[in-house]
Amino acid sequence: MQKVKHDVSLGANIRTLRNSCGLTQEQTIAKLQLLGCSLTRGSYAKIEAGIQNISVQELLAMKEVFHADLKDFFRTADEDYG
Repeated sequence: MQKVKHDVSLGANIRTLRNSCGLTQEQTIAKLQLLGCSLTRGSYAKIEAGIQNISVQELLAMKEVFHADLKDFFRTADEDYG
């Protein structure tokens, strides 16, 4: 049986992108809610922790809030955010 290698940590990448924008979780949630996402801070924290899945709508809204490319969300541990 082959095991799947989990080399992408979406939650950690989201946290890195948020921090690089200088935003708190609360500020991020406020911006996401203005874009139509109904996330709470608790739900957002679970996404960053890798406990909760993210919807496509939420991902696209975060892309806009963080001024990021989609590829930035899927970086592996050995790639640099440049």
